[in-house]
Amino acid sequence: MTSNLPDTFDAEGHRGCRGLMPENTIPAMLKALSLGVTTLEMDASISKDKKVFLSHEPFFNHEITTLPGGGSIAEAKEHEYNMYTMPYDSIATYDVGMKPHPRFPKQEKTKATKPLLADVFDAVAEDIKINKRPRPYFNIETKTMPETDGVFHPGPEEFVDLLMEVIKKKNMEDWVIIQSFDFRTLIYLHKKYPHIKTAMLVEATDKRSFRKQLDDLGFTPTIYSPAYEIVTQNLVNESHEKKIRIIPWTVNTKQKIMELKSWGVDGIISDYPNLFNG
Repeated sequence: MTSNLPDTFDAEGHRGCRGLMPENTIPAMLKALSLGVTTLEMDASISKDKKVFLSHEPFFNHEITTLPGGGSIAEAKEHEYNMYTMPYDSIATYDVGMKPHPRFPKQEKTKATKPLLADVFDAVAEDIKINKRPRPYFNIETKTMPETDGVFHPGPEEFVDLLMEVIKKKNMEDWVIIQSFDFRTLIYLHKKYPHIKTAMLVEATDKRSFRKQLDDLGFTPTIYSPAYEIVTQNLVNESHEKKIRIIPWTVNTKQKIMELKSWGVDGIISDYPNLFNG
């Protein structure tokens, strides 16, 4: 089976399928697979004992967390639940699947914990074997920023090395894309692991030109992944001129998905991968 990215449209489930299942959990990943996604998008964080697990924030988000003994976390206190200061065994005692999400009312509620990346790889492998599904790619975001190095996460070099240790141990090097807003992690990854596919994430508030963003990165990424609000036909054309795939995030209406596809984007990241069907 080829490890090159498909030439066909890449349907990516954001955090698995955040609109339908609790984000960054194994149930979300398996639901996304059942909906036919070609890539599972997810976020990686690091525990005190250097385990790589899935989480968008390095702390327990008050919107989705139930404490081990029951009860909720106050928004003002959530940063005190810093998972970089907690061993993974403790992190796994918090539920992140049962609390109703205020912004995603269609989410199915199910008991779930923040899984180890290695366990996600294993669960997906088992699912595609049982259900005879195509093998998906894994688009993994490194959640780092200079301001919080050593506070909520290790520095970019250690973060990338820990992530790559899991990827290599599970023989997933051909099946992962590493994405980041923090260019430091991508630059280090490209230097030390040049065979790994990369995605340059860009916020809607980023005022740099596409060419300036590429200059600042210093190499040509596999994928350019901007917020969908800043995507234009010209931006799609510019990306393709550079032989870079363009995959916007996070697109949650059928109308916008169809518009972006008409402009020739190579894929889309959505909280609702069911919108890709039909």
